[in-house]
Amino acid sequence: GITHEPAVLLEGIWLDHKLNVATTTKNAPTPRLQYLLEPLYEVVHAQRGATVTLPCVLRAWPPHYKVKWSKVEPAELLENIILVTNGAQHKTYGQLGGRARLRRGHRNDASLTIAGVALEDEGRYRCQLVNGLEDESLSLTLTLDGVVFPYQTSQGRYRFNYFEAKQACEEQDSRLATYQQLYKAWTEGLDWCNAGWILDGTVHYPIINPREPCGGRLLVPGIRTYGAKDKQKDRFDAFCFTSPVRGQVYFIQGHLSFKEAGQACHNQGATIAKVGQLYSAWKFSQLDTCDGGWLADGSVRYPITTPRTHCGGLLDPGVRSFGFPNKEQRTYGTYCFSVK
Repeated sequence: GITHEPAVLLEGIWLDHKLNVATTTKNAPTPRLQYLLEPLYEVVHAQRGATVTLPCVLRAWPPHYKVKWSKVEPAELLENIILVTNGAQHKTYGQLGGRARLRRGHRNDASLTIAGVALEDEGRYRCQLVNGLEDESLSLTLTLDGVVFPYQTSQGRYRFNYFEAKQACEEQDSRLATYQQLYKAWTEGLDWCNAGWILDGTVHYPIINPREPCGGRLLVPGIRTYGAKDKQKDRFDAFCFTSPVRGQVYFIQGHLSFKEAGQACHNQGATIAKVGQLYSAWKFSQLDTCDGGWLADGSVRYPITTPRTHCGGLLDPGVRSFGFPNKEQRTYGTYCFSVK
């Protein structure tokens, strides 16, 4: 029973704390990775717009090796190559490659640094050592702080096929949520009776309070699933995911039509806020306003962090909706977004 202590970096060479390990572990099992160090953590957290590093360090140099970084895309069942290096030179690929570089903290460092982290960067990454017959790899998951919200069209529920749902989320400063994001949102209180698309092409809805119209035969809370559906033909709502953005959402009071709302924001050097931006401001900036305001998609909503009787009457915090009123109606103010 010999305990392996962590290795340390000393002048670019990886050494074991106990120099006699090699002579006392002849019968020990071979480590899963021969050339790559196991990462201390497999999940890396980041915020949108930040610079983040995914660690990948060689413990030894095999002859004639390459290191390939790729992103695993579950919705497309493929891996997109980001960067390939032979230790001396490297080449980047694709849209993400334009924001990616090697950290090169020392000569054994093949860690990947991504600048300007975007919503679509979240997911699983693979660092693969390509060395003839002895290829090996490690996986890391990049997660963003964010919030999931349900979204439907102005025509009512269940109008999106998969591709329309994906586009609708992107138009509202968000993207289709992953199952992990939806699950986390459910554990934090998301309760929604309408089924919606998520990123991998499956359809679900999260229930906290079981009730008859919402899978009522199942008397326990949970995420109800319809499984994979036809991306072209089947129609549902969407579950979108957004992350904090560098900017500010604020409310302008008034009795404005939709067109006047957009102009009011423009007059202050801002734009009318998108739904994802309002949810982000509610979740991460504690925006709390009891007045309905126009948003870029023509809906009227307002964010509540401290529930009170005269602000919708619901007991839980959330973004309340008045739906999609007639755009000529002069009843509401507007929410604007200004880049900091």
